[in-house]
Amino acid sequence: MSAQPRLSLSDLGTLKRQIDRERREAAERQQREREARLKAERERHLFRLSVGEVTPMSDAGKVLLQPPPPEPIPRQRELDEQAALEEALSDEMDVETLLETDEGLSFRRRHIGQDIVRRLRRGQWAIQAQIDLHGLRRDEAREALQAFLRLSRRLGHRCVRVIHGKGLGSPGKSPVLKSRVRAWLIQSRAVLAFVQARASQGGHGAVIVLLAPPETTPGHSP
Repeated sequence: MSAQPRLSLSDLGTLKRQIDRERREAAERQQREREARLKAERERHLFRLSVGEVTPMSDAGKVLLQPPPPEPIPRQRELDEQAALEEALSDEMDVETLLETDEGLSFRRRHIGQDIVRRLRRGQWAIQAQIDLHGLRRDEAREALQAFLRLSRRLGHRCVRVIHGKGLGSPGKSPVLKSRVRAWLIQSRAVLAFVQARASQGGHGAVIVLLAPPETTPGHSP
């Protein structure tokens, strides 16, 4: 039978200190728990003093229903439709009373300087988009042009080309669509100026159009 190990005085001192430490920690833990219970009891007592006796409501068997969510409103579509109404292009106008003509055909709003028109005619504005109205009936061409101008401006395009043709296929060889396009462009709030295209860009069969920047009106300088 093996002998039990003997503890030295130093080992006994270490063990005693460990036991004392564990007792102190246990006493401190118990003290904290008592203080927490007393604090909770005081808070419940203060609550009862503040609100008085509380009687639970009987269950009436009713279920609270959430109201249905509101119908989604297509705000952007409404704005687009409103813009379309405001920018509706009409055939009932005398374009010659508004068009400033020269040997090259040009138009500009009053706040647009001649230098901008000259730059437009010289091709110093890069053409960013174009629409070809060849073969379209009048109503189709008007709606297509209106949608094209609105989309181009929304995309931030400043210079576009509108191809209307020279009218060689029209009865009497009269460029009917050409004059219509001029009238529609003048009516559009998106248009600041336009000039007849150079020969390399379509000549008499097209116009180069300067558009107002996005989120502005033609009443402000570009």
